[in-house]
Amino acid sequence: MRLKLISCEVLYRELLYVVSRSPNMVDVEFLPKGLHDIGAKPMRERLQAVVDRVDGSKYEAILLGYGLCNNGLAGLQARDIPMILPRAHDCITLFLGSRQRYLDYFHSHPGVYFKTTGWMERGENPGELSQLSIQRQTGMDQTLEELIAKYGEENARYIYETLCQYTHNYSQFTFIEMGVEPDDRFEKQVEEEARQRGWRYAKLQGDMGMLERLINGPWNAQEFLTIPPGYMVSATYEDEVVTAVPTEQTPEAP
Repeated sequence: MRLKLISCEVLYRELLYVVSRSPNMVDVEFLPKGLHDIGAKPMRERLQAVVDRVDGSKYEAILLGYGLCNNGLAGLQARDIPMILPRAHDCITLFLGSRQRYLDYFHSHPGVYFKTTGWMERGENPGELSQLSIQRQTGMDQTLEELIAKYGEENARYIYETLCQYTHNYSQFTFIEMGVEPDDRFEKQVEEEARQRGWRYAKLQGDMGMLERLINGPWNAQEFLTIPPGYMVSATYEDEVVTAVPTEQTPEAP
């Protein structure tokens, strides 16, 4: 099969490894990680523009290297060829190989913040996306010193503690090792950051299985949603995470 892969760049190393070993012919396009930070509607609009540029006569399907991603994929429409989307709330499911493994680890390790090579290498939003991010628009990316200069010390400390310290619910870094790391530099970086914050640190072995099944097929309905032409992605509150609905019947997600 000849396939088109459109993916978030946080999966860059992992997906290139899988594509290099796939029996399928896969053309790859990576989009900036910063799309996650500009809000669901702008993210979907940018993804839709990329999907719409795909020449459907050249491919049998479009593979999406994403989860639902805070509803950033809700409303995304398939045009003249099917799209294949993992049934996942976010990319951590893809790094761990299954929804169940992600849920089991998450529930047994409250306060965990996951790190991978992609999140570390590509964590900063460049240029325009940084300016459009929700954090920038709401001022949540400002330092305490910047807030003090603007609002005074008492008000600034309240704003910083309630809005800007978005990691205050976390107490552990878990580094997911995928086997494509060049050396131990990323692991050591996460371990050091955990030490500086006074957090726990753990390393977890990742699983390429779900990424391999996305690239290689076949796409079983338990793990992947197939969106036929004329349908779009819709979020659900069930275990299936996402479903496909006709574009003329359901309005796009806000």
